[in-house]
Amino acid sequence: MTTLMTYAGPGELDALVTRTGGTPLAPPGAAWPSCATCGGPMQFLAQILLDDLSRPVGEGGAQADRVMAIFMCQNDPGMCDEWSPTAGGNRALLYPSDTLQPMAAPEPDIEEDVLRLGAVNAVTLVPSPSVDYFRAREEWANRSGNSMRNVLGQLGGQPDWLQGDETPTCSTCTQPMMLVAQLEEGPDHATAMNFGGCGTAFAFACGPCAQAAFLWQC
Repeated sequence: MTTLMTYAGPGELDALVTRTGGTPLAPPGAAWPSCATCGGPMQFLAQILLDDLSRPVGEGGAQADRVMAIFMCQNDPGMCDEWSPTAGGNRALLYPSDTLQPMAAPEPDIEEDVLRLGAVNAVTLVPSPSVDYFRAREEWANRSGNSMRNVLGQLGGQPDWLQGDETPTCSTCTQPMMLVAQLEEGPDHATAMNFGGCGTAFAFACGPCAQAAFLWQC
């Protein structure tokens, strides 16, 4: 089965839900992440509630009560290896879901579009009997009369790689990580994430080690 993440209209800026855009929620004192290459603050892309997953991200339901926040550098697109899971041009962070609050943005003179997407996309989770992500997208579009661009991605499941398999290994236990979400750029320019104009992105986690990784392919 595939769980599609479909566009559900404008969302709330700081809601504790799975969404793209808006303001990241984090524990008190958490710092806005910076790019390892250019040193500038990253753009917040998406928030994923791991409780929404149909299977655990590790033994014993290790995903429970955690939130993933995904960031990517957009200070000089294409120059900071923001596609790579290890180069430091993006970050996927896991936080416990209690005591979360809106993360304070860095210095106020930073341009807003560098820090946030232009709008918030609310997400509806739609189960599909197909285990193939692309087929599930196509079937949903045909059944609902929606454009496939209104599929924001999938939650869990198997990665639909555009290139070769790049499943990351956990830096702590060295085991392959499990897919948390596959993300599409979005239905329109105002909310689009920059994955090269034609790409798709992948967020992974190792629940027992509380480690996460993010990458995209085009």
